[in-house]
Amino acid sequence: MPLELPSLPYATDALAPVISEHNLRMHHEGVHAGYLKRLNTLLEGDDQPKRSLENIMGTGRGEAQACACQAWNHTFFWQCLTPWYHPPSQAIEKALSAQWESLYGFQEAFMASAMAHFMGGWTWLVYTPQGRLDIHNAVDASSPLLKGVTPLLAIDMWEHAWYVDFGSDRRKYLQKLWDIINWPFVEQCFEDAIATAQGRRNRLHA
Repeated sequence: MPLELPSLPYATDALAPVISEHNLRMHHEGVHAGYLKRLNTLLEGDDQPKRSLENIMGTGRGEAQACACQAWNHTFFWQCLTPWYHPPSQAIEKALSAQWESLYGFQEAFMASAMAHFMGGWTWLVYTPQGRLDIHNAVDASSPLLKGVTPLLAIDMWEHAWYVDFGSDRRKYLQKLWDIINWPFVEQCFEDAIATAQGRRNRLHA
């Protein structure tokens, strides 16, 4: 069975004025769907049962792996955004402040990393196996899952993500995105990453 485009977790006009309905439709129904369409074409004749994107990312090669990564990255990105904004909880703000002195310090460091990203790709907040938060840039179609770190927050830095609404002003795009970041989702990913790491340590010491 072909891989299907997942629905957005909100209406296509829900993120306006930060992301316009036109841009969101183009991004979701054009770019995101395009990666899945191409991936399904590449997998035609595959005699294995229906595989998840994560499985294809981990075992695939070349264009199939790249399309799987891009499809997975976009699905994660949509969940990082919300029209129902809630500020970060004390727990996640404390964790970010421990690494970057304050929430503002984290945001500035994140934007600086994204702005230094001249090629197509993504900027991520991740949780490392060493138990620390970090900011990673992923060039082209890579994913944190391929590097052994846990994604907590993704920002799409491909031109199609920002040019329609913000022209060449990438910094304005980044600044405006903070108004629609889904902090409860980020925190849930953080809590899950800590729990997984703790479970792994417990098994090692059992």
